Amino acid sequence: MRVGIVGLGSIGRTVARNLHEGKIPKAVLAGVSVRDRAKAEEFLKEIGCKAPQVTIEALARDADIVVECAPPTVLAEIAVPVLAAGKKLMVLSAGMLLRHPELIALAKEHGGQIIVPTGALIGFDAVSAAAEGEIQSVKMITRKPVKGLLGAPYLIDHNIDIATIREPLRVFQGSAREAAIGFPENVNVAAALSLAGIGADRTTIEIWADPSVTRNIHRVVVEADSARFEMSIENVPSENPKTGRITALSVLAALRKMTAPLRIGT
Repeated sequence: MRVGIVGLGSIGRTVARNLHEGKIPKAVLAGVSVRDRAKAEEFLKEIGCKAPQVTIEALARDADIVVECAPPTVLAEIAVPVLAAGKKLMVLSAGMLLRHPELIALAKEHGGQIIVPTGALIGFDAVSAAAEGEIQSVKMITRKPVKGLLGAPYLIDHNIDIATIREPLRVFQGSAREAAIGFPENVNVAAALSLAGIGADRTTIEIWADPSVTRNIHRVVVEADSARFEMSIENVPSENPKTGRITALSVLAALRKMTAPLRIGT
C-alpha cells in the first residue's frame, strides 16, 4: 500500500517516520506534499528517508491512500484531486467535511473513499452501531488547557479573552456544526462524532477553557434505543497543544488495519 502524506506537522512527521521505519506492514511512504519544502527536506534527511516531495496531484496519481495532516482551510484543495482519481483520503480535519459535503458526493461519483480515523476520541464503534437503530441524543463536553484554545476564530469573533483566566470558563455551547466553524483546529472530534451518529445539527457540545488541566479532556454521553453509554478520554497534547499525541497514533492504527490479516472493530 503506497501512502502519501500532505503536511509534515507533528502528526505528519510521526506518520512519515513510522512508515519509513517499516512499522506498518505492507505499507510504504510514496511521497509527501508540503508548503515549506526546505523544512520538509531537513526532516526527511534527518530520518534518512528519500521519499520525494511532490504535488498533491502527483500523490493522487501515485499513492493508494493520501493522509491529510494539513491546516483545515486547505482540505478541499487536497481532497478534490485525490477523490477525483478514485483514491482513498484519510481526513484529520473532519470539521471541514461539514462545510464541504460535496467532497462526499465526489468520492461516491469516482469510487473514492474518505476515511476519518478515531483521532482523539473513543467509542466510534459504539456510536456507529447505535446509529443503525435510533439515537435520541449525543452530548459532548470538552475541556482543554488555555493554550490549546488560544486563537480560535469563535473566541476572536466574540471578544472572549482566555489568556489570563484563573477558573474554568465555558466558552461555547451549541451544535457540532457551529463548533466546527468556530473552532476548526480544536474540536475535529466533535465533527467526527456527529458524522458517526446523528449529524452535526443534533450533536451538541460544550467547550471549556480550563487553566487547571494539562490534557485535552473529552466526555461523551449517548442516549439510544439500544444502549445508554458514556465515554471519556484525557489526551496528552502533542508538541502542538491543539492536538493530542493519540491522534497520530490513530492514523497509524487505521493504516495498519487496512492491510492486517485480522481486523478488530467495526
